[in-house]
Amino acid sequence: FDKIIAKEIPSTIVYEDDKILAFKDISPQAPVHVLVIPKFRDGLTQLGKAEQRHGEILGQLLYAARIVAEKEGILDGFRVVINNGPSACQSVYHLHLHVLGGRQMKWPPG
Repeated sequence: FDKIIAKEIPSTIVYEDDKILAFKDISPQAPVHVLVIPKFRDGLTQLGKAEQRHGEILGQLLYAARIVAEKEGILDGFRVVINNGPSACQSVYHLHLHVLGGRQMKWPPG
């Protein structure tokens, strides 16, 4: 993700501010699949490593997910997923949210 943040590799950016970057997933699992990441990792490799000092950025990530849903036209129905650790299939150790939508979601998810 560092190379995407640095614009060293291409991505389709959906939303960006000074602390957050949201871009389309290269292997989408739904018609809309956007990743929302903090630009500065600050030790936040996964949600299970979060500390109280990360509270503000965690809130900003969730609010950015809402903005992404609105921009992508899925505000009336979307899912936010955070995979935490290997048994949850986390593959990139830079905390990120998946915003998924554009189709009927199923429950249970996994």
